[in-house]
Amino acid sequence: MSDNISNKAAIVGLGATEFSKNSGRTELRLAMEATLAALEDAGIDPSEVDGFSSYSVDKVPEYEIARLLGCKDVKFFSQIPHGGGAACAPIMHAAMAVATGVAKTVVVYRAMNERSWYRFGTGSYGFADTPIFENVNYGWYMPHGFHTPAAWVGMFAQRYMHTYGATSEDFGRVAVAVRDFAATNPNAFFYEKPITLEDHQNSRWICEPLHLLDCCQESDGAVAMVITSADRAKDLKQKPVLIKAGSQGIADGQQIMTSYYREDITGLPEMGVVARELYRQSGLAPDDIQTAVIYDHFTPFVLPQLEEFGFAKRGEAKDFIRAGHHARGGKLPINTHGGQLGEAYIHGMNGVAEGVRQVRGSAVNQVDDVENVLVTAGTGVPTSGLILSAS
Repeated sequence: MSDNISNKAAIVGLGATEFSKNSGRTELRLAMEATLAALEDAGIDPSEVDGFSSYSVDKVPEYEIARLLGCKDVKFFSQIPHGGGAACAPIMHAAMAVATGVAKTVVVYRAMNERSWYRFGTGSYGFADTPIFENVNYGWYMPHGFHTPAAWVGMFAQRYMHTYGATSEDFGRVAVAVRDFAATNPNAFFYEKPITLEDHQNSRWICEPLHLLDCCQESDGAVAMVITSADRAKDLKQKPVLIKAGSQGIADGQQIMTSYYREDITGLPEMGVVARELYRQSGLAPDDIQTAVIYDHFTPFVLPQLEEFGFAKRGEAKDFIRAGHHARGGKLPINTHGGQLGEAYIHGMNGVAEGVRQVRGSAVNQVDDVENVLVTAGTGVPTSGLILSAS
């Protein structure tokens, strides 16, 4: 018997709302719209759903979606912590539930009004009011000005630049490439709005070395998917997207966006944990991946992710980026939907959706001959990843 979940479950339905800065409706309504669209895409009746998985900072309870869908007996539900670091984990959990027979039809979803209802990136998190461990931990950083995600990432970025000679222009090349993809994606918030490297360099500082155009959006919207067994998937409406591998990762010295006490803060060792496990489960290697969705909440963290997965040697991702390998027509196009910088910031779930479209062959910016797609989740936190495949 196989000791992993490889090829035992498939994504068979995909649904999403529009992405905006003001949805004009509740997060529950967004979640239901995306879920119903995913079930219709799969050709599965809502009453058949017997499992749910989402992740933290989502305020939509699975029991309410189950009630509204008319589900009868829900046997599996999970919510993975760490926000965007969980982006791939619900699909992994759904695959495990299906592979073990715990559930037959699992809906994975993410719905947020993180722009119109509140500003996700402001740094006003009420830590002082709730002295639990994670919040107290930030007391060591916030008095020194580390109030926002951009500031937390800035520390890692400065060290990476110092050690390996990367520049702000290298980060800018990441932003320019994803905005190029967004510009041709009608579903992207920045559709028909490409940028140049000069635009990037002239955008205002948020927290040096991060410019405004190094930082992802705050978005309203929802994405949902349906996961069932690979055998059942063969008889459904859509081309099955097999879950080739799934993993979560925590590494030594892990904290939440502030793992500054490691001996080396130029890498993302938790993503290294994920990379090794994905390659072990799938039996694949970097050269077997045709396109990747690399979590791009902040451009500096794209570079070490490329290194952790073996697409570039340590410290050489800047050269990979300078050569344009990540861009349209490159040897590993990344974030062909426009990423979180260009399409929307749905905490990575829209990135998983792009992975599904690439395997199906239905992406707006379709890469040729896609067999395997890598998808990564949020960095700086305990994280997760997937390899999605055609066979």
